[in-house]
Amino acid sequence: MSTDTAARPSRSTKATGATGATASAGADSPLFRPARLGTLRLANRLVMAPMTRNRAGADGVPDPIMATYYAQRASAGLIVAEATTPNAVGATYPNIPAIHDEAQVAGWRRVTDAVRSAGGQMFLQLQHGGRVGHPETSGHHPVAPSPVPMPGTIVTPSGHRENVVPREMTEQEIRDTVADFAAAARRAVTAGFAGVEVHAANGYLLHQFLSRGTNHRTDGYGGSVANRIRLTVEVVRAVVEAIGADRVGVRIAPGVTANAMAEDDVDEVYPALLHALDGLRPAYLHVVFADPDQPLFRTLRNAWSGSLIANPALPWPGPLPADGGRAAAERLLEAGADLVSLGRAFLANPDLVARLRTGAPLNPIRDSHLMYVGGETGYTDYPALGRGPSAADH
Repeated sequence: MSTDTAARPSRSTKATGATGATASAGADSPLFRPARLGTLRLANRLVMAPMTRNRAGADGVPDPIMATYYAQRASAGLIVAEATTPNAVGATYPNIPAIHDEAQVAGWRRVTDAVRSAGGQMFLQLQHGGRVGHPETSGHHPVAPSPVPMPGTIVTPSGHRENVVPREMTEQEIRDTVADFAAAARRAVTAGFAGVEVHAANGYLLHQFLSRGTNHRTDGYGGSVANRIRLTVEVVRAVVEAIGADRVGVRIAPGVTANAMAEDDVDEVYPALLHALDGLRPAYLHVVFADPDQPLFRTLRNAWSGSLIANPALPWPGPLPADGGRAAAERLLEAGADLVSLGRAFLANPDLVARLRTGAPLNPIRDSHLMYVGGETGYTDYPALGRGPSAADH
């Protein structure tokens, strides 16, 4: 382990198992060593990152094809299922899954049953879109910390539409949203998930509260760093109280510009956020576009006493490296990450763990089938090694 890793405090929920000082070839790589995450025993340190794929129904109920898709990828140490809205107003794009009614819970139960039967384990990412949404999609006017619209257009069921100016949330709506996250977490456990990941990244509602570019409030949720981190802390606290700390993860994206985000004080916001969250003792922190060469990554690693999932800073937009991100993943483990999440590589390779373990070539990604297209093509028809499409039949 690195000096930074050895120096940080230990926690019973931290992923355990030596990672080794350097990357190794084949099955000896630290990527394939088992780990613990909270009460879970993970077969390897590879996490399938949450990726929006737009295969739910218009009512937010997961389609049966989603059970096939996730079961095909059950060899990941952990799957974090795609962003799922905890309430109707938080919906972002067409055909996004939700978990605020019983039909949606039943749909997700089909997915978790299939993954469990295939030997996998799942968390569910909970995401409120905030200003990233449209009345044509959700039936509601988007809400946000402040009436600051996202530039440009957004996809709706009838095509691209200009983004609308969101309505500033009242304090009562903020309290209701906190309660919705907690209720969604309870429903996720009922649906068979091992836990949930609170999405405070990539320009969605919680991230919007963190940034003073999108948060112009003058009440207790705006202005100072302590006020801007408040909603995220309140949501995580409510979710921890609802289902237990071992079942909760948090995703952050310091400085990431997705959905027209801009942050000019990440060195102040994120250490303060981690200090507040660390006391709640969630199972893990998930850092998007983590770069072990950046001082902020080392600061976050040292500030976080629990398990850290790092998502490597791979080219985007642009093609993946030929190894699908394996070398970058191993560097992150060496730098102190406990687990590493990969996205597009899992999307195109249902048996990614086996391919990385053996050095087999990876399937090319069909970029035109990432989102909004529906159906099996570019979703469940990527072949596994030595097999045709749909290697897992559920």
